[in-house]
Amino acid sequence: MISPKKYAKAAKIPPKGFKTSNDFFNYVFKDKEMIWMGQNTNHLHQDNKINDAMIDCVESREYCKYPPPEGFPELKDLVLNDLGLQDDFEILITAGGTESLYLCINNILEPENNMITCDPGYLIIDNFASRFAGKVISVPIYNKECNYKLTPELVRENMDENTKLISLIDPLNPLGSSYTKHEIQEFAKIAQEKDIYLLHDITYRDFSREHYLVAKYAPEHTITIYSFSKIFGMAGLRIGGIIATPDMLNSVRSILINDLGTNVISQVGAIAALKSKHQWINDIKKQTRKNQDIIKKAVDQIEGVFLPVYPSDGNMIAIDLKETGIDPQVMANYLCDKKIFIRQGSYTSKLFGDRYIRISFSVPEYQVKIFAEKFVEACDSLRPL
Repeated sequence: MISPKKYAKAAKIPPKGFKTSNDFFNYVFKDKEMIWMGQNTNHLHQDNKINDAMIDCVESREYCKYPPPEGFPELKDLVLNDLGLQDDFEILITAGGTESLYLCINNILEPENNMITCDPGYLIIDNFASRFAGKVISVPIYNKECNYKLTPELVRENMDENTKLISLIDPLNPLGSSYTKHEIQEFAKIAQEKDIYLLHDITYRDFSREHYLVAKYAPEHTITIYSFSKIFGMAGLRIGGIIATPDMLNSVRSILINDLGTNVISQVGAIAALKSKHQWINDIKKQTRKNQDIIKKAVDQIEGVFLPVYPSDGNMIAIDLKETGIDPQVMANYLCDKKIFIRQGSYTSKLFGDRYIRISFSVPEYQVKIFAEKFVEACDSLRPL
């Protein structure tokens, strides 16, 4: 028998009635009536050039060939132009932001190092870091004092001589908190002073009101993680990228696994998405903000419920249930039975998972209105007497 690795993730506990977590996700995926508000995916794209480009690629059977191993040059240029990082930067196209995170964490960390993350956050980063670093320092940030985010002050308080990498999810999944220009400049200063690295995950950047790239202030100390899963609505196509200076990317190249390139159809869709972005992004941002307001109005009706961060700069938001006495997992199960898929707090927090649920709102407005109605009903029904 092969023993589990020391860093293996704890087995996911499937919802009641499902043998495995995979069975549950297959169920919600196949249910065409399910309102998909559990994975921060974007369902607001209408028929556009993204679909057409991928269909043309399929019909031409271009997928029979391997693509360039680091991505089509046209796509690479488009991403760098999108970020305004053309000079002195390079990009590797990957099979999604998660692969990008794994490669960068693997590349930078050694057993004598530690990495700073935050809780709540994207827990897979902690898992990856635990495979390569001696210690993962997960800083609690679920409080008003730090505005529900990992601040430069908290980083300075928690780092030591072994700190090598800081994870900065911006905007932050699951809370939607984001950073000011001054805060980003302070992170850059820390990285330069201590000669360490910042892992800047900008997956939700395009939903934010304002956003600043650490790479523009500390280019030699920043690795930027790019994803097509969210604003571009391409989560199931698994495509993303790593942006850094040539020296840093050269070290990542030494550990690449997928040296035959990223999905051809996904790359063609990504090219079309970037070329057409100016045509649809404002409509999507407008709708997500309207949807968020609908959720806020529903939450304001319920005693003991509040939004830790509002407005969210992502396409997701956390709803705190602690004062109601309602278990977030029970709430998630209840809403799933009503054909609404959300996530309980334990999916994104080890310390505060009993406090909140996380919902994404880049879905059609009528679905958000259904959620708002059912959520109010759920609070009335599930609140302990």
